[in-house]
Amino acid sequence: MSEPQAEQLSQDLKQNLKLLITENQQLAERIDWTAAAALVPLIRQAERVFVVGAGRTGLALQAAAMRLMHLGLRVFVVGETTTPAIGAGDLLLAGSGSGTTSTIVKAAEKAVAAGARVAAISTTAESPLATLADLVVLVPAAQKQDHGGSLSQQYAGSLFEQAVLLLTDALFQTLWTLDGTPAPELWKRHANLE
Repeated sequence: MSEPQAEQLSQDLKQNLKLLITENQQLAERIDWTAAAALVPLIRQAERVFVVGAGRTGLALQAAAMRLMHLGLRVFVVGETTTPAIGAGDLLLAGSGSGTTSTIVKAAEKAVAAGARVAAISTTAESPLATLADLVVLVPAAQKQDHGGSLSQQYAGSLFEQAVLLLTDALFQTLWTLDGTPAPELWKRHANLE
């Protein structure tokens, strides 16, 4: 099989990026924005915010944790060696498309047992994670095992994972507007050991 020409590859890349943008725009019209807005007071009222997710969803939530830290919030990524015990007054923000990922469900169970609140970002309200959550933000994207292409032409759970990143960035923008701290002040919190 011969390598495609550079011009064909560039066109393919452009078309695929357009596909991703279009799917995310369509998904944005179907997100439950009332539930998403309920995340704002949960985060603002929490003493500390813990984030948990697996795979690419976990990476998106780590990016969210960084932005929340820039706002001056006390934020921890579950599984890091410096993450303390969760307790009453804290919030666990959990992302799982299926709501069945065992490590995430177990973290939610422990958070509930410790008196913390749980907010879930998921594709379904019918799951063990959703049952444990105080709030479920539904993102009606394909789950990673949905290969039918009816909800997304992308591979596995890509659309959900992208939506988690975009949704949490929109959440940050909203929180930042409410906070009002100028960008140069936020920047002082940015990592300087890079």
